[in-house]
Amino acid sequence: MPGNGIAGTDRPDPPGRAPDDALLAVRAREGDEEAFETLVHRHGPLLLNLATRMLGDRAEAEDAVQDAFVSAWRRLPEYRGDAAFRTWMYRIVTNRCLNVLRARRPSAPLDAVAEPPAPEHEGSPARTAESHAAMRDLAVALTGLSPEQRACWVLRELHDLSYEEIAEAVGISRQAVRGRIFRARRQLTESMGAWR
Repeated sequence: MPGNGIAGTDRPDPPGRAPDDALLAVRAREGDEEAFETLVHRHGPLLLNLATRMLGDRAEAEDAVQDAFVSAWRRLPEYRGDAAFRTWMYRIVTNRCLNVLRARRPSAPLDAVAEPPAPEHEGSPARTAESHAAMRDLAVALTGLSPEQRACWVLRELHDLSYEEIAEAVGISRQAVRGRIFRARRQLTESMGAWR
């Protein structure tokens, strides 16, 4: 009879209410592939965005995220929920990207990162050209950052993670995160001086 076992593990989720990540992670740790698939679908696009911005290459980013999810599936027994599942995945993906960046010195340009198109009513040709030029210059400036600075800056500025979440994702102290973001911002400000 449904509902006689452990709460939330033997019955379907209430209609219109998706299970939270913690419950899905517990189910996945117990071998529920559908729960893990839900986590992949829920977090995959954001993690792919992170990897693409860090690596500048969509194919490499897709490989990094796929490898991260395979690693996460294998390491689920180690996941105890001390950090949010999202933060845990940010750490795995960030580490994969850092390994790729360190292995390919010098860094490849990030101009392969596609900029979302401007709405037609706002996109004059001159404005569009200027925007593309600024994005290209930012991509070049990002390649001048160390992989760790780039990771911290992307997680903070583009993914709006807190310093605590970044520290967890990158595996460093909050103070180190602050320092890397400060140096990254200073270097990017100098590099992007022509756009001020």
